[in-house]
Amino acid sequence: MGKKIKEITKPKLHSNNKHLEGYDFQLLTKHLPELKPFVRKNEFNQKDTIDFANPEAVKLLNKALLIAHYDINYWDIPENYLCPPIPGRADYIHHVADLLQVYNYGNIPKGPEIKCLDIGTGANCIYPILGHQEYGWSFIGSDIDPVSLESAKNIVSQNENLKDFVEIRLQENPKDLLFGAITKEEIIDVTFCNPPFHGSQEDALKGTLRKVTNLSKDKDVVPSLNFGGQSNELWCEGGEDWFVNKLIRESTKFEKNVFWFTTLVSKQSNLKNAYKTLEKYRSLEVKTIPMGQGNKTSRIIAWTFLTKEEQKEWKNSRWNIE
Repeated sequence: MGKKIKEITKPKLHSNNKHLEGYDFQLLTKHLPELKPFVRKNEFNQKDTIDFANPEAVKLLNKALLIAHYDINYWDIPENYLCPPIPGRADYIHHVADLLQVYNYGNIPKGPEIKCLDIGTGANCIYPILGHQEYGWSFIGSDIDPVSLESAKNIVSQNENLKDFVEIRLQENPKDLLFGAITKEEIIDVTFCNPPFHGSQEDALKGTLRKVTNLSKDKDVVPSLNFGGQSNELWCEGGEDWFVNKLIRESTKFEKNVFWFTTLVSKQSNLKNAYKTLEKYRSLEVKTIPMGQGNKTSRIIAWTFLTKEEQKEWKNSRWNIE
């Protein structure tokens, strides 16, 4: 198994992340005036901010960020669906780009020929948006939820710069992750996945309450489901540990179709089982990439079943075409 990258404490956002220096609310409200009423001064440093416990404010912030920085003029999600933190999602994209760069003679492979799979793309379709707008990659976004699929398709269809580069697919069997999302004939350069973190609905609600309470001055706040997301976005039986290990097991059936399989792992204690499963199924290289935003830390694990010779053939035939 490949050597695992040693994690560091509280890593900062990626150097290529557009949000490294925080939010420019003057710019954002210029692009989306509806955000302006939600902007207020932080009582500690008097900088502009919003109430991050307010779902409407967070949603408008996302809209403004996507307009101002990613040329996305339409973005919306249904009520009660997950509203993702864009800086953290962008970090995942940039770290994967770095990974591809290391395996491509120091050059990030760009353009629509680079095919990505986003497992559980959600109603927000955020990884296909960021991946295409930053690097020109094309995406397949899969999901089990019809409402999420409809929302993601709507986002794609209403943005001309996404239309020909993002395909949204229904994952018909909710117990499958890769099966049904792609065929054994398709070639995928990299997969993305943000697994459900919790193992039950009760744990998910407790997690949402903690999150909102930490963000709100009102310690008796009632958690907003719009802030937290739908059940399939937040929890599955067995939680993140089960989900990641299931993904690894399924990946063995597509070992020559995909160069890099990747997934977020929010809970560090879940890495041990993931490494054991990767060793059991004889992955040839494994990378652990630390990520962080503020006080929150996470990591990406990436693995491949391609030999060095197969990797060389892959990058020469797919990533370095003039």
